[in-house]
Amino acid sequence: MNALDKALATQLANIETRSGKTLSQLHQLIQRSGLEKHGQIRDMLKSELGLGHGDANTLAHMALNSPERLVSVSAASAPSVEQDLEAVLDGLYSGPKSALRPLHEALMRQINQFGPFEIAPKKTYISLRRAKQFAMVGPATRTQVEVGLNCRTLSGGERLKVQKPGGMCSHTVRLSGPEDVDGELLGWIRQAFDTAG
Repeated sequence: MNALDKALATQLANIETRSGKTLSQLHQLIQRSGLEKHGQIRDMLKSELGLGHGDANTLAHMALNSPERLVSVSAASAPSVEQDLEAVLDGLYSGPKSALRPLHEALMRQINQFGPFEIAPKKTYISLRRAKQFAMVGPATRTQVEVGLNCRTLSGGERLKVQKPGGMCSHTVRLSGPEDVDGELLGWIRQAFDTAG
């Protein structure tokens, strides 16, 4: 199982835990709904089960495009979150981007002090979530880590870039070295953390 398959298995295991239903039961729920459009299925899962956008989106996609895979993935086969995260980080910070891993880890040590939150590995970044996603962290280039923030109350500026509405994040910040993990950055992340809980 490659890192992306492990990330998907972990996400599906988390969906089972959060929804209180097995993947087979979730698949049956989707089938019984009679809905055929991705957005309708996603919105139904969000409203009926209280799933977050990302989880509902993944389930809707799998139900429409690979239902056999949805029912064949077992939560019991999911690796531990720690193993999964390490595998994803190894992939994100490999080759010429490997020098960015210590910067990523220094940032995460600071964010971990805020309190409990969930880490959901994705294809090109890791998602940090409370009730909803508050940040994304991953390599932007060979020399920079990007932090995406979801917090509409933040003001933009030269360092904190405002993103177009409808995107994955409301703001982004690029980090080039450990000196960029400073009080200003941590204040922005803390604000996003607090509003996501």
